[in-house]
Amino acid sequence: MKMMKMIVVLVLSSVHCESADTLQEDLCIFGCSASDGEFMYGLDGEETWYADFVRGKGVEPQPSFVDHVSYVEGTYEGAVGALAACKQNLKYHIKPFKDFPVERDPPSSPMIYTKDDVELGEEDVLLCHVTGFSPAPVKVYWTKNGVNVTEGTSINAPHPNKDGSYRQTSRLEFTPQLGDVYSCTVKHLSLQHPLTMFWDVEVKQPGVGPAVFCGLGLTVGLLGVAAGTFFLIKGNECS
Repeated sequence: MKMMKMIVVLVLSSVHCESADTLQEDLCIFGCSASDGEFMYGLDGEETWYADFVRGKGVEPQPSFVDHVSYVEGTYEGAVGALAACKQNLKYHIKPFKDFPVERDPPSSPMIYTKDDVELGEEDVLLCHVTGFSPAPVKVYWTKNGVNVTEGTSINAPHPNKDGSYRQTSRLEFTPQLGDVYSCTVKHLSLQHPLTMFWDVEVKQPGVGPAVFCGLGLTVGLLGVAAGTFFLIKGNECS
């Protein structure tokens, strides 16, 4: 995978689309190594489509709160063709860059978060995000309660940052159950030891403070009424 960065640089393309009110950047990036490859489209720094060559389909990782951008039928097949051409040309690019020094920048600590608010028994997506690394890509591994998990996992293509480093996000489809513990482990050429972050299933419970306070107030009020009634009765008996 050491060659991934230089090949990606060769096929990086960016188009600025300008209107009277806005300036947008449309990005396409793809690359390959002898055993791997990537192909993605992005808009304004956000990934809108990438080819999942492991599962054999295109993925549109767009959040539900934005206007969805759909790609025409055949986009994934086009990415497969581009990957084949990239690997065919790879041998011609290896020779001039054989002794080219590769800078290595480590990734940030992984950040783990869910796509939606956690609800027990409801399907959700767990995301593991890393940034600031070079060269691309990183490798991400998931565990559930200490056991390796591969089903329902995917990772997007490395996305370039403005400083020349990269960022990537891995996804794990899961159904949260109370007590489950997940981990995301990131490996990179620059790391002597992998980076691991843990995440456990927690469901926010409503606060009990106001309820306790109101309960105490009601209790004190009832005690006051009882005391007043007692003294009123005692007063009548003495008169």
